[in-house]
Amino acid sequence: MTDPDTRLRRDVEVPGVGGVTLRGWFYVPGGADAAHGADVAPVPAVVLTHGFSAVKEMGLDRFAEVFVAAGFAVLVADHRNLGASDGEPRQLIDPWAQIRDLRCVLDWLERRPEVDGARLALWGTSFSGGEVLVLGAADPRVRAVVAQVPYVGDPDLADADGSVFAAMCDAALRDEPGPGEARIGPMPVVTEDPDLPAMLPQPESWTWFHALAEHAPTWRNVVTLVLDGAPALFEPALAAGHLEVPLFMVVATDDRVASTEAQLAAYARAAEPKRLESVVGDHFVGYHGAGFEQVSGAARDFLVGVLQPSD
Repeated sequence: MTDPDTRLRRDVEVPGVGGVTLRGWFYVPGGADAAHGADVAPVPAVVLTHGFSAVKEMGLDRFAEVFVAAGFAVLVADHRNLGASDGEPRQLIDPWAQIRDLRCVLDWLERRPEVDGARLALWGTSFSGGEVLVLGAADPRVRAVVAQVPYVGDPDLADADGSVFAAMCDAALRDEPGPGEARIGPMPVVTEDPDLPAMLPQPESWTWFHALAEHAPTWRNVVTLVLDGAPALFEPALAAGHLEVPLFMVVATDDRVASTEAQLAAYARAAEPKRLESVVGDHFVGYHGAGFEQVSGAARDFLVGVLQPSD
């Protein structure tokens, strides 16, 4: 794993819903001078958001560097209650609170002089891959969505009268942090012992988190999850069918964390324009090595094509 180029970024604080401070990194083409207000033409921006319990030091810097080199501003922040961000109780994961905070990140980017607020994209992976599908369908400011190995929920869910999707949009666009009351946990995120319970019990999950933990001292191997249905069903596959912006989805061929078959079914629900990138391997193959080179490069090319960053 290569060291990040910290010259490309600066630490920022972004106010989330309810005043919770989200902490992260802001990248601008041209480096620190441009990010501190030098006279540069506004560029499109991409929000990068990590998966279940993960923090920004777990590989998001490498994706950010690919995108900023292509001419995008990039904002990477830890979710509330996790990592460097504020929020209580610690290690609580609520998809609706996380989605609402992503809206606050979009608000922050729209106010930046370096950013063209009419060209904003979301990139999410794993659990947050589902979150960006939902917000991309609910918030008209989003101009493109990249969902890498996303959690999609039930791809066969029917919604004849549109009430489920309407409730999801309402939950996503509320200006309140939540969280819901129905919870599971606290429980380990991963475990090396297959006989012990964990949110992500797959051996490949343990291997990935364990390998990156040394690079992410704020990560903790315990979470409490707000259950589905509080305040609305969290069904990203349904949201995919309502997207009106270009979609790029990365699907791993042997994904046991977020079912390969479910992801493909969710992708089938989405309208054109869309692009599917298949990568050989398990849920985590796109974070390192040849898999990373493949999916990061393909996502970059997709975003260049739909957002056309300035030279």
